[in-house]
Amino acid sequence: MDLCVTIKGVSYLLQTGMGILGNAVVLMAYANIIYTEPKLLPVEMILCHLTFVNLILLLTRCIPQTMTVFGLTVLLNDSGCKVVLYAYRVSRALSVCLTCMLSVFQAVTIAPAGPRLSRLKTALPSLVLPIFAGLWLLNMLFCIATPLFSTAPRNVTLSTVTLNLVFCHVDFRDNLSFVINGVKVTVRDFAFVALMVGSSGYILLLLHRHSLLVRGMRRSHGGGAETRAAKTVITLVVLYVVFFGIDNAIWIYMLTVTKVSPEVAGMRLFFSSCYAFLSPYFIISSNKKVKAKIACAAVQDQPSMDNQESNDK
Repeated sequence: MDLCVTIKGVSYLLQTGMGILGNAVVLMAYANIIYTEPKLLPVEMILCHLTFVNLILLLTRCIPQTMTVFGLTVLLNDSGCKVVLYAYRVSRALSVCLTCMLSVFQAVTIAPAGPRLSRLKTALPSLVLPIFAGLWLLNMLFCIATPLFSTAPRNVTLSTVTLNLVFCHVDFRDNLSFVINGVKVTVRDFAFVALMVGSSGYILLLLHRHSLLVRGMRRSHGGGAETRAAKTVITLVVLYVVFFGIDNAIWIYMLTVTKVSPEVAGMRLFFSSCYAFLSPYFIISSNKKVKAKIACAAVQDQPSMDNQESNDK
């Protein structure tokens, strides 16, 4: 195994392992919060759901890719490829939708109250679950073509419109379906990203106005919970937009060349998975509730470890 393959394999392994661990820890923390508190705020519900979706993304895409780097190329049959790639496409689509939803909900939450906006703010908690259901249904229908084009690897010459993911092939059969699929995904993603950037810009404007009006109060009290939540949302949006830009720059390149190498597809996978890998650690560092639950669990585990050491002695 040469040095480049080793570096790529270790990078995928760290990204996959740390990403799954981080998202699992955040999910368990939210499960504990749900168990101990009467209800979650809308933004907390969205963060919890986003973490779940990112975990699915890492499980269905990064694990197979990591295994192929280390030489395990025969992993899935045709049915397995269809299920895994469909789950990946849906979870990736939901990741951008939920990040957009997070930004929009936070913008509505901190916006100055008016007659209509007050009613909307009151209705936000009841809107979260129906929107979740709608986004799942929309993206499951939107990605329905993925299983039709997904097959297990075969020892045949690949066409110019086949994406070679090593563990699976995505054969679009003709150039028209290849381009339509790429444009459709790109337009959907850019629409949601534009909406999240617009709502995030509005949040930044509100935070700036708030800082000018109550600067002395903020120095005294350190800002409210809504301000901290808004900053968390802004950072998650920036994180997503950065990796979204890299991901789609590579995707546009793949649409314009006649033959795409597995290395290019692998680079796109790595950068497109960075958001799912990094976001849970930012949530842990910025969310006081999640951090408190993790710290509490660590403190509870410490006495049991000390007792075990005493018994061993």
